[in-house]
Amino acid sequence: MNINEVTQDLFTVPQGYYLAHCISGDYALGAGIARRFNDEYNMRYKLHRDYAIPEGQKFANVGRALLVDNVFNLVTKQRYFHKPTYDDLYETLVDMKEQCEMFDIKRLAMPIIGCGLDRLSWNKVKDIIEDVFSKSEIEILICKL
Repeated sequence: MNINEVTQDLFTVPQGYYLAHCISGDYALGAGIARRFNDEYNMRYKLHRDYAIPEGQKFANVGRALLVDNVFNLVTKQRYFHKPTYDDLYETLVDMKEQCEMFDIKRLAMPIIGCGLDRLSWNKVKDIIEDVFSKSEIEILICKL
């Protein structure tokens, strides 16, 4: 594993990277970087199409990394107005790592996940990322603005 922190817009990383960001299980994507993913990729539509929320439910897939195109949508909380836990973030990262290994994905790029509107501590989040990916050969690019 190699983690590199850079000052760069996530949406300008070179081709060949898979992107990752945090979302809620209601697929609101109404604020922060999730909104930009929706604007750039029509992500809300694709999530409902590929990972439908069961009828009568308000959310789904907490703890999972939902792969759409080249984007991992890390479902770290039930509803958009909730705050994630470090345990739920950990679960999504483990799921993402397993999918990276399954699909031979070697390069990830992400913002400082969970630390913007979700208010998690970057030091703790970075420790979790390092723990989950410690024995992998995946290159992780952390994009800060």
